[in-house]
Amino acid sequence: MKYKRNQYSEGVSICSFIIAGILIYWGINDIFVPMWVGTWLNWWGLVWFGIAAAIIIGQIAALANRSKLRNAVLYEYEAHPEATIEQIRQNTGITIRDVQAIVLDLKANGLLRGKFSSTTGQMTHADIIKKPQEEVSEGKVVYCPNCGTAKVKESAVFCSYCGTKL
Repeated sequence: MKYKRNQYSEGVSICSFIIAGILIYWGINDIFVPMWVGTWLNWWGLVWFGIAAAIIIGQIAALANRSKLRNAVLYEYEAHPEATIEQIRQNTGITIRDVQAIVLDLKANGLLRGKFSSTTGQMTHADIIKKPQEEVSEGKVVYCPNCGTAKVKESAVFCSYCGTKL
């Protein structure tokens, strides 16, 4: 698997599928409409089909690659359950932005459970509960710039939900 920078977070686009649909429509109009008026085929319509096929194939490949990147991060957490985001980045070669997006996706799907330590950034298992979460006092509340989770402790350096450095 060949990885490019920010491939996970910038991979699949609905707009690309819409553009491919427009190009297919133009291709159909260029090829078959001249036949209805009695002239020969207009072969330039195949150019539109070729461009649309390239866009669709690229988007399907990006969608398939997302699952490979997701599996790579999941296997890395299975091998090293207390790893930080930076350690996962170093072991897999995936950018921090993509690792953070993959971790949020895995947590949303229920495939990755646990919290990140707010002081060290290491993943801790949800089965080990040291003490219940305290109520966040009203006042200045700091939120994680990546996922929007409120900062639990004042001394927290890492987000407890996604592991991003605050």
